[in-house]
Amino acid sequence: MSQKDWLEKDYYAVLGLKKDATADQIKKAFRKLARQYHPDQNKNPDAEQKFKDVTEAHDVLSDPGSRKEYDEARSLYGSGGFRFPGSGGGTRASSVNFDDLFSGGNVSSMGGLGDLFGGLFGGGAQTSQRRAKRGSDVETEMGLSFRDAANGTMVSVRLSSDTACEACHGTGARAGTSPKVCPACQGSGMVARQSGGFGVSEPCGTCHGRGLVIDDPCPVCHGSGQGQSNRTIQVRVPAGVSDGQRIRVKGKGTAGSNGGNPGDLYVVIRVAPDPLFSRSGDNLAITVPVTYAEAALGAEIGVPTLDGGQVRLRIPAGTTTGKTFRAKGKGIQLKGGLTDLLVSVQVKVPKHLSEQAQEALRTYEALADEGNPRAGMRSGA
Repeated sequence: MSQKDWLEKDYYAVLGLKKDATADQIKKAFRKLARQYHPDQNKNPDAEQKFKDVTEAHDVLSDPGSRKEYDEARSLYGSGGFRFPGSGGGTRASSVNFDDLFSGGNVSSMGGLGDLFGGLFGGGAQTSQRRAKRGSDVETEMGLSFRDAANGTMVSVRLSSDTACEACHGTGARAGTSPKVCPACQGSGMVARQSGGFGVSEPCGTCHGRGLVIDDPCPVCHGSGQGQSNRTIQVRVPAGVSDGQRIRVKGKGTAGSNGGNPGDLYVVIRVAPDPLFSRSGDNLAITVPVTYAEAALGAEIGVPTLDGGQVRLRIPAGTTTGKTFRAKGKGIQLKGGLTDLLVSVQVKVPKHLSEQAQEALRTYEALADEGNPRAGMRSGA
């Protein structure tokens, strides 16, 4: 979005608001007008352009930073608070020298023209290359067994990341020498140029935005000030972590620059499947086979638990496949206490029967006289 747009467009008027409108009022006005002018709802030829104008106004005014810069720009320029010599109070192009405009040796004390114009037109975050900058976050993956993920464990994570060069301590200059403040940008990393009557900032071509120049570069990092760090850290994995969960380790990312804080480390957990257990939310789950006789007559069975022990579970007579029972407190140890073990029953049908067993089943079938269990089924055709 150009500076000209900011000066010529009254975004408050576009949304039908006053300059002191609250963030909530801006949001409500945008939603109302967006519904009114959305091309899918409004077939008026002008609706699409109005929808774009409303969206553009909301994008600027809903963000506190851009709204502040927009208000400052209109206050300084649109109201005539900042005028170019010989312009008659307007904002048309002028051949004025910006360094002369702020002459008197005070440009460097103001942080350079890049700070002034960059902050005014959205470049403030780029102008101060020498400001403290937070390091980048780092993400890595760690594979765990199902039991380690359920019980919690401590793992070693090996990291390779950028760090300050040990030879020059991050300055980029040969040991015993120091970088110098860039004479072209007075250390701001940005320079101002005139464009359409406005001061715009761009990265300094002399120092490439660093704000410093190095006469004698460090032979190890070749002036970058960066080196490689290989380190191993211990990360505690809490009990009950699930597959795909990200664990944040504060301050273990890449180092910050110019005194900035380091980034964070994110460890993505990949949990291997277990032959017996699975997860059902915070609870453990297991499927156990039972014989036909146990399901029909009822029985007390032993069910394995995650700690290697067993829990006794009573199966009532007439239990069918898929029936789930709950063993309280036999799941995972979480902060809130032990979760439960969900036991699903699977009736095991024998593949081979002796002649005597077959005869016994035929006798049972005749005595039970259960009838046809599919008699009530009807085709939908």
